[in-house]
Amino acid sequence: MIWDALTDNTLLLWEYLSAFWTDPPPALPNMRLRPKGYRSENALMFQFFTWDCTHPQMSWWKHFESEVPNLAALGVTQVWLPPPNKAMRKEGQGYDAYDLWDLGEFYQKGTIATRWGTKEELVRAVAAANDQGIDVLIDAVLNHKLGADRPGRFMAVPVDPKNRLKDIGPAREIEGWTAFDFLGRGDKYSTLKWTHEHFTGLDWDHRTRTKGVYRIVGQGHRGWSRWVDTELGNYDYLLGIDIDHRHPAVREDLLAWGSWVLPTTGGAGFRFDAIKHMDRRFLLQFIKHARETLERPDLFSVAEYWSGDIELIKPYIRVFEGLVTFFDVPLHHNFHDASKAGSRYDLRKILDGTILKYRPGDSVTFVDNHDTQIGQTLESWVYPTFKLQAYALTLLYGEGHPCVFYGDVYPNQECYDARVAHGLRILMDARRRYAYGPRTDYFQEMNCIGFARRGDAQHAGCAVLISNADCPSGEESDGEEEESPVHVIRMEMGQDNAHARYRALFAPEDEIVHVGADGWASFACPYGALQVWAREWTDS
Repeated sequence: MIWDALTDNTLLLWEYLSAFWTDPPPALPNMRLRPKGYRSENALMFQFFTWDCTHPQMSWWKHFESEVPNLAALGVTQVWLPPPNKAMRKEGQGYDAYDLWDLGEFYQKGTIATRWGTKEELVRAVAAANDQGIDVLIDAVLNHKLGADRPGRFMAVPVDPKNRLKDIGPAREIEGWTAFDFLGRGDKYSTLKWTHEHFTGLDWDHRTRTKGVYRIVGQGHRGWSRWVDTELGNYDYLLGIDIDHRHPAVREDLLAWGSWVLPTTGGAGFRFDAIKHMDRRFLLQFIKHARETLERPDLFSVAEYWSGDIELIKPYIRVFEGLVTFFDVPLHHNFHDASKAGSRYDLRKILDGTILKYRPGDSVTFVDNHDTQIGQTLESWVYPTFKLQAYALTLLYGEGHPCVFYGDVYPNQECYDARVAHGLRILMDARRRYAYGPRTDYFQEMNCIGFARRGDAQHAGCAVLISNADCPSGEESDGEEEESPVHVIRMEMGQDNAHARYRALFAPEDEIVHVGADGWASFACPYGALQVWAREWTDS
């Protein structure tokens, strides 16, 4: 035990120091963003679910399969699906993970199918996506388990929920739901039956019916992992029954699952849930093991480290050796703040403190997701007044790897806005057709910024203007309503675009701007709105 502590301290010191000495290569250039052999247009990720989504006529996997042609037409090259594993209840989204090895194949928790459908439906849907040039990402919930089959008795210490390193009572025997027998699956695929020895903590003593945070102690237990985030003293414990990633049997089982689930489903990569609560040494081993055993050196991985503070994310970027991309949570929070502040927000600072600005090759940009929806634990919704402006920055800017949210595109009962959905489809198509070539930024005004993409030999370019200025109320002058004010930014489109025509994609639509002989042009955007000007190839 003393030797383990000394070893951990040495490794922690080495990790801390090495973070300042070396920067890994950016992750995205070395990762697969689409099936091999398919089109070379801009890559695009799509999150195909909301928190409470269902389909009235078919399973979710069948719904996904039916939408594959439409997604491909919009330029989608990757789809992030919800966790495919059996949840603790029939309606569970999968983040309440019960059995990772049951993808809707065995009768467990009162059902064969998961909330999303059966294993057969999933495999068929993924194959259909692959045939259309779309990779599928598996959402890997490796931090915790829920829905144990029976309780067990063991020793545990209650700790302060606000400081997990502080004990608030002596060790005592408690009863916790930690025994996972998987009777419906038996020993197929995996023989491991989980008990309290495979976990570090939990939040419920069933004997006394007491809620709290309990650290499991006793023979073989080493306490919380030290290779996690330091929020709340130690943020190893998040929810449910927390998995001990240092246990040899746990490591063997999860590593085997990672090498099994991708070829079994046809998946091409992983989205990792809640990594700030996981032993980062194990997660790095998990990724390396999957790459090696599957012979996929370009395996795509994206991690959820939920923090708006780039300084907390930087060490994680460094220790993962360029093998993981990160959802750009700081950028999302900037979008959220801008959508609340309106014209008080300085758009020149919209990229400040983001992964996109710090290391664009590690940034997976997004506007919203299932966790940021109104009413969810991480609620930070980007309101409609700024949503299209935010998507324009992620989809057309040319750096980072953007992800579009299902709830912003498809009709649903939770967060759908028809105006946003219409505009977002225009932006997705614009990314596919026009967002190419060198970029020049025009971030001079507080309430209107822009950038120009010059295009390349195969693709037209575009000019983008984004405004959050207040629209004046409709005043009348001499009996006539005044025209709505507009911003104008003069941009250099380059000599290759001299004399070209650019057409407006948003209202007022179909306006035309002619580029001068010097390669410069003036582009307009209404106050509080978005405008994308796309080159018309047919004109010289």
